[in-house]
Amino acid sequence: MTAVTIDRKVQTTRGDRAVAGTSHVLLSIWSIIVVVPFLWTLMSSFKTTKQILSSPFALPDRLHWENYVNAWETAGIGRFFFNTVIVVGSALVLVMLLGAMLAYVLARFRFPGNKLIYNVMLGALAFPVFLAIIPLFFILKNLLLLNTLPGLIITYVAFALPFTMFFLYAFFKQLPDEIYEAAIVDGAGEWRAFFQVMLPMAGPGMASVAIMNFLGLWNQFLLPLVLNSKKENNVLSQGMANYASKAGYAVDFGSLFAAAVITIIPVLVVYIIFQRQLQGSVSQGTFR
Repeated sequence: MTAVTIDRKVQTTRGDRAVAGTSHVLLSIWSIIVVVPFLWTLMSSFKTTKQILSSPFALPDRLHWENYVNAWETAGIGRFFFNTVIVVGSALVLVMLLGAMLAYVLARFRFPGNKLIYNVMLGALAFPVFLAIIPLFFILKNLLLLNTLPGLIITYVAFALPFTMFFLYAFFKQLPDEIYEAAIVDGAGEWRAFFQVMLPMAGPGMASVAIMNFLGLWNQFLLPLVLNSKKENNVLSQGMANYASKAGYAVDFGSLFAAAVITIIPVLVVYIIFQRQLQGSVSQGTFR
C-alpha cells in the first residue's frame, strides 16, 4: 500500500513538473513576443526617420526628445490624450459606482425580477458591439449627444456595466451576512451599510474590475470612431489612427513611435501599480 502511494506521488510530481515546465516555456515565448516589439518601439521613438529606415535595430545616436514634442504638439496627441483621460476617467467612476450598487443589490437582496435582471445583464455580455452601432448612432443623435464627450462617456458606461456587475456579483455574494446584520443593528441604514461596510470589503474585486475596465476603455476604437467623429473631441485611439493614415509617404516615424509610447505608458503605469490587487483578487471571486 505504501509503495503504491509513493509511486502515485512520484507520478504526480513528474506530471506537475512537466506542466510547470511547459507553462514556463510558453509564457517565456509569449513574454518575448510582447516585450520585444514594445522595446523596439520605445527605442525607435528616440531615433530620426532616417535612422529608423537605414538601421531599424540599431541604437539611437542620441535621445531625440523632439519626437515627443512633435507628437504631443504638432500631431495633437496632447489634446487627444486629455480627451481620453476625461472620457475614460468619468466613465470609469460612473461604471464602478453603478456596477457596484447593481451587483450588491442583486447579490444580497431577493425581490421579484432579481434573476431576470441578472440574466439580462449576463446576456448583454454576449451582445456584439458592432450590432448596436447603428441604433446608438441615432439615439445619441436624437439626444444631441452625437460627436460629444458626454455621449461617449454614457456609451462607455453602458457597455462596461454588464461586465462590472457580473464580476462584482461574486464578491458581494460571498461576503458574510453577519457583518451586514451587525451594521444594521448598530443603526446604520442601507446606504451607510453599503458604502462604509460592504463596499470596502469588496475592495480587491473593485480594484481588479477597475483595471480591466480601464484597459478596455482606454483601448476602445470602434465606438469613438463611429460616435465621435468631431476632430477636436477625438480620443487617443482615433488620433493615432488619423496621424498614421494621413501622413502618407512623408510620415515622421520618430514622432509616430513617440505617440505610440505616449498611448501605451498610462496603461503600463496603471497595471504596474495595481498588479498585486489584480493577481490576488481574481482567485477570491469564485462563483457559487
